[in-house]
Amino acid sequence: MRTKQQYIAGLGKMRRNIYVNGEKIDRTDPMQESTLNTIGLTFDYACKPEYADLCTATSHLTGETINRFTHIHQSKEDLHKKQDMTRALCQAAGGCIQRCMGVDGANAIYNASYEADKENCGATEYHQNFVNWLERFQREDLVGCCAQTDVKGDRMKRPSQQVDPDLYVRVVERKSDGIVVRGAKVHNSEASVADEILVVPTRALLPEEKDWAVAFAIPADWEGVKQVVSMHNLREREHFKRGFTPGATDSYTIFDDAFIPWERVFLCGETMQGGACALLFALFHRHSYSGCKPAMGDLMLGTVALAAEYNGIAKASHVRSKLAEIIQVAELGYAAGFTASEMGKPEVYVPGLGFIPYGPGSYIPHSIYANVGRALSGEAVFREAEILCDVSGGVPATFPYEGDFVNPETKDLLNKYIMRNPEIPPEDAAQLWRFVGDMVCSATGGVHLFGAYHGGGSPVMESIAITTQYDVEARKKMVRKLAGIPERED
Repeated sequence: MRTKQQYIAGLGKMRRNIYVNGEKIDRTDPMQESTLNTIGLTFDYACKPEYADLCTATSHLTGETINRFTHIHQSKEDLHKKQDMTRALCQAAGGCIQRCMGVDGANAIYNASYEADKENCGATEYHQNFVNWLERFQREDLVGCCAQTDVKGDRMKRPSQQVDPDLYVRVVERKSDGIVVRGAKVHNSEASVADEILVVPTRALLPEEKDWAVAFAIPADWEGVKQVVSMHNLREREHFKRGFTPGATDSYTIFDDAFIPWERVFLCGETMQGGACALLFALFHRHSYSGCKPAMGDLMLGTVALAAEYNGIAKASHVRSKLAEIIQVAELGYAAGFTASEMGKPEVYVPGLGFIPYGPGSYIPHSIYANVGRALSGEAVFREAEILCDVSGGVPATFPYEGDFVNPETKDLLNKYIMRNPEIPPEDAAQLWRFVGDMVCSATGGVHLFGAYHGGGSPVMESIAITTQYDVEARKKMVRKLAGIPERED
């Protein structure tokens, strides 16, 4: 396994192909420092003996100890540990730990590539291609991101119906030694600090949409690939530093006739398995949310509780009710994810058939519970921000700049007049209101709210997954029996 320092050193050797606000920058540019420190926690914690059980695993390919973020889940215990690892690391970062994209994409492709070879009766070697890639991914402890979401153009039309077929990433040429792809993937978290980009389809596909049924992995600095990056950094503080300052990035990843050799291709034209791969990545990623969203609930709970204490209203009944609401959402989301892990099997749900074996035997979380947990917690993020706003009052929105707290002409006056609870030192109160301002009053805080709501699939997508996979007919039959309604032939 690597250290954080080795990870950053590796990024420094990569070709420059990332653009920020009109400039081409290096991956180790200071603008990316907070993001590098955030992902760096995944290396740091893997080296801590007390976190070894959560943050490392044994490779089923080599028997070596690997970072759990490169692991293929071999049991329900692996699913449980991924969820708990994600919660612990997001608590430590104070936000998204980001590296889950790679492990979720890898688990999806691992299964879909196997099924594609089986469907092709051995005429393809997608799964072996992926296993070869995976061995290096694990051995070198690489950071992967998953590029799934296409720009989609007219969202009421399918890929094959778009005016411009490049609005979904597609194969434009098949050669003896590889394929050429064109298009763009968007909202790619951590792509600018990833070693490898895993590309998967974004939706179910029709038989005639073979060009869009493509999955592959490439180094993030691959020829023919450009990234246009948004940085999500908090305002830098000079005098009153945070305990830890998280960072995040998102990329528009543009494939400009990029050549992908066959050994890096894991699907190409298999529309059924392409659609399955899209659903599997969403499922694995929503399962990850059952770790990170409870962690966000933990952080929101602590922040609201401190805001109430520092405002002197901790014992108010309405505060207790709001704290209970946050706890309920966080722990219900976690419980749903825990159940998804506990009921995980090497199976997927197929409408009309139920759960059927899928893949070479790795474990897949239960789809209903993974989607329920993600929907519950995702829909709650703006409500939780509202609770924090309510309990905090207007102070975080108009709080003075930190320089005014070191200016001898204003320092003592500000410390006198920001006091609410006389038992709380004004310096502590000031740090809390700065922290709350970061969470809900900053541009980055707003980005995180949108990301928490839409990341891993908007709540409407979870609703679709839940209602199409849940056995509603069995419940209707149950009620007809209780109500005395006879079963009738259609």
